[in-house]
Amino acid sequence: MTIKRVLVANRGEIARRVFRTCRDLGIETVAVFSDADAGMPFVAEADVSVRLPGSAPSDTYLRGDLVIEAARRSGADAIHPGYGFLSENADFAREVESAGLVWIGPSPESIDEMGSKIRAKEIMAAAGVPILAVDLDGVTPGELPLLVKASAGGGGRGMRVVERLDDLDAELAKARAEAESAFGDGTVFVEPYLPRARHVEVQILADTHGTVWAVGDRDCSIQRRHQKVVEEAPAPGLSDRARTTLHIAAREAAKAVAYRGAGTVEFLVDGDRVFFLEMNTRLQVEHPVTEEVHGLDLVAEQIRIAEGGALVGSVPEPNGHAIEVRLYAEDPAEDWSPQTGTIRAFEFPGSVRVDSAVEVGSVVGIHYDAMIAKVIAHGPDRATALRTLVDALRRSRVHGVTTNRSALRQILEAPQVQAAELWTSMLEEHADEWFGDETSDPLVPVAAALAEATLAASSAKVLSRIPAGFRNVPSQPLTREYEGHEPVRYRNAQGHLVVDQADVVSVAVDGSSVAVLLEVEGVTRRYRVTVAQDHVDVDGPDGSTSLVAVPRFVDPADVVAEGSLLAPMPAAVTAVKVADGDRVAKGDPVVVLEAMKMQHTIAAPSDGVVSGLAVSVGQQVEAGAVLAVIEEETE
Repeated sequence: MTIKRVLVANRGEIARRVFRTCRDLGIETVAVFSDADAGMPFVAEADVSVRLPGSAPSDTYLRGDLVIEAARRSGADAIHPGYGFLSENADFAREVESAGLVWIGPSPESIDEMGSKIRAKEIMAAAGVPILAVDLDGVTPGELPLLVKASAGGGGRGMRVVERLDDLDAELAKARAEAESAFGDGTVFVEPYLPRARHVEVQILADTHGTVWAVGDRDCSIQRRHQKVVEEAPAPGLSDRARTTLHIAAREAAKAVAYRGAGTVEFLVDGDRVFFLEMNTRLQVEHPVTEEVHGLDLVAEQIRIAEGGALVGSVPEPNGHAIEVRLYAEDPAEDWSPQTGTIRAFEFPGSVRVDSAVEVGSVVGIHYDAMIAKVIAHGPDRATALRTLVDALRRSRVHGVTTNRSALRQILEAPQVQAAELWTSMLEEHADEWFGDETSDPLVPVAAALAEATLAASSAKVLSRIPAGFRNVPSQPLTREYEGHEPVRYRNAQGHLVVDQADVVSVAVDGSSVAVLLEVEGVTRRYRVTVAQDHVDVDGPDGSTSLVAVPRFVDPADVVAEGSLLAPMPAAVTAVKVADGDRVAKGDPVVVLEAMKMQHTIAAPSDGVVSGLAVSVGQQVEAGAVLAVIEEETE
């Protein structure tokens, strides 16, 4: 069987990734896209594309009937599901095969068996694979802490840590609601939470001729809210006993369900002890680190196996080390809340592999996952890969949406990470230490102010010969101020701009940007500044920053009432817990928002009375929108 045209039932980064391999293999490609994704790069990169009307996942990428109809209309003979959405939906896999299409994935029966994490543990236990388990009917305080997990999904959705038995029922309810929203299945289960254990997984490849490969291992212990942030291969610092156990257990897991194609078996590792977590019957987000280390194209292997091909020879030996970070559109300073915006700049040095969902002009919206790219570095050893990745993040240019890029640098430079001392709760435990005192370059606002002044002078319609920074009273400087920074004062001295913080070497307009050179104690620092109406983008030796000018005059319409609860990000309102006139205590839930597949509870900041409730369930709100006002009661 030879596949000629593949439809990717997915979007963003993974759709582009599959298309790339298809082009290498000479296979034609089909994209399906929602209305929100009409202008995204993956749509343009496909040979043909089919619109799925609507924007919400439930109306588009989760509609298997529409996807199969799109395959029929476009002439596709195979469907690749990517990850997420329908990738682990056994019914969809059956429907694909019933429609006469090739399903590039495991059998529906394997998906069924591993799709329920509860059933998966039963199968693994029967196969002799060690598991973790808790009997909810007889749980005791001695088994705390516990981890509530969604049976049908992953990515941290529907996952809650329970520290007290009194909280168990409430956390189970929250996990069920989040799982139902994310996966359409509210089934959850509970297992012991081992916060000091490592999260290690094994890449599996299995053909239809009985051969199963364990293609190395990956450490995915650095997580935030149970969602992976940094992944690397091979998993560093494992004992020989643990690594051998992992690979044997992964192969046995695949054989137990007659697996075919690419999959991942995930484990918790505590010293030499290994416990089965789950099996992901699809390609993983972090598959590039395995590709870089083992020299394989896992998507090509998926396609070859789907065509009936056999795995030939033995598993390629590992070569060097690879580390991946997930670049999210989120603001670490605002409790990692998802962010939206239009990408103005997106550049990375050639020293790293970048699998991205976006390019300049792409719009990051509220409907889908917040990950916009994966950045992967490969080197002869772990230290080299780490250094390359940190440097690439520093030299990258990403503007238009707030990201976790600076936080990723801080994580990679942390002494525990550098020393490969890894465990699943390490990020939360060290959050204050790693992220609390980020040092910013004090010359960034200076470069921005000088660039703005120069552009203003060079583009003046009248009096264009007056130099930048000129005033009739030379002793009095001009001032520009940016949010979060001290005001910058500058003046013109004998035709040259002068500031107190540095010697101004030069300020020159260079096409669409301004090149600013500043010298401090004999060291020259170069800045590239791009100025627009509502922002200033600055790229310097310490990284990239976007600044917002403080207006000289405040618009009264922008002033909100004291006690206002504001939406931290664009989102949909999924629950309203109060009504006007209700009394609330500090910490009581007021509104529940959903953005990028995560739920966020907005709580009362103080005791008081609800007034001005401005939202209802199902409403879309923008960042900064007033949700309600909590008026503090006075004596």
